Amino acid sequence: MGVKLEVFRMTLYLTFPVAMFWIANQAEWFEDYVIQRKRELWPPEKRRELEEFKERIRKQREEKLLRAAQQSS
Repeated sequence: MGVKLEVFRMTLYLTFPVAMFWIANQAEWFEDYVIQRKRELWPPEKRRELEEFKERIRKQREEKLLRAAQQSS
């Protein structure tokens, strides 16, 4: 029974990751589930707000670096 059990376990260990990789790389599945879920979580209006926030933070960092550079020179 030991050899049969080991063969079953090895088959399971090899089959599961390969099957998950194959399922995850199906373009139709990705479009149907992942992109749809992404749009539900982050609708376009929220995305615009997030981009504006990122831009404000980037400008603040640049201004801080410019002030520090001007003070050091």
